[in-house]
Amino acid sequence: MSFTQYKPVATRLQRSELACPGSNPTMIDKAADSAADFVFLDLEDAVAPGDKEQARRNIIQALNDIDWKAKGKTVSVRINGLDTHYMYRDVVDVVEQAGSKLDTILIPKVGTPHDVYMVEAMVAQIEEAKRLPNRIGLEALIETAIGMANVEDIARQHYTKRLEALHFGVADFAASRRSRTVVIGGLNPDYPGDQWHAAIDRMVTACRAFGLRAIDGPFGDFNAPQDYIAGAKRAAVLGCEGKWAIHPSQIALANEVFSPPPAEVDRAKRILIALDEAAAQGKGAASLDGRMIDAASARMAMNVVKVAEEIAKKQAA
Repeated sequence: MSFTQYKPVATRLQRSELACPGSNPTMIDKAADSAADFVFLDLEDAVAPGDKEQARRNIIQALNDIDWKAKGKTVSVRINGLDTHYMYRDVVDVVEQAGSKLDTILIPKVGTPHDVYMVEAMVAQIEEAKRLPNRIGLEALIETAIGMANVEDIARQHYTKRLEALHFGVADFAASRRSRTVVIGGLNPDYPGDQWHAAIDRMVTACRAFGLRAIDGPFGDFNAPQDYIAGAKRAAVLGCEGKWAIHPSQIALANEVFSPPPAEVDRAKRILIALDEAAAQGKGAASLDGRMIDAASARMAMNVVKVAEEIAKKQAA
């Protein structure tokens, strides 16, 4: 193990992330009562230009009026892009008026570390001025060619450890690269395999290298649950710990895919016990169910056990 290590910045259960337009208060209320781990209230793509200001007011009211923690939710707001004139008011108004109720801000179309730095500086100043009791995290959407080209620098240069996660925004990424797509997040039959594999793999590696969470983005056809599940499983295998839901029907699918099965949790616990027993005997490895296990096995097992513990905490709350 290298002496240079980046510990996880923040641990949050993020199996499912429900996208909810800020322009629809009814949908916000339903999102709060859903089974999603995360809800992001959207000010960007899901809101028409003429509705941006009202959506911002709706979100501020919802943050203040709804007890998100009591409902078992981590709540985020996706602001507008840095290339728009809406962005600064999104940050200032939401954080000043409802920052104490906000867990994270999701920054869209991040292209360079400086994009994160700008939001980071604004949030830090408002927190200090308003004496907010909480520290608001930041999450970045990697959804452009320039963002993916700079993904390692974006993950590395989170100046005050406020950046927590990167998300793969497949729709805008496809548009940015001029990729031929069939459905948002789906596979093109003309490509012999998973056309998103390389991008997600690169983002996940950057996240794990620098202590961030890795989240897969949307799948556009909510009438094709099996295709959603297949995409979620591919992302999970690569190391993502959650996926967006753009429709309530996708929440349960994400929660299932990104929850370790009971048999896997049981085996992980037995691995840790077996290695503890081996260590007590002065051994660095052991055998379990006819297979060799060692320190690497323990690290993988601990990942499974930690997720299971977070799920159990949420269910008990």
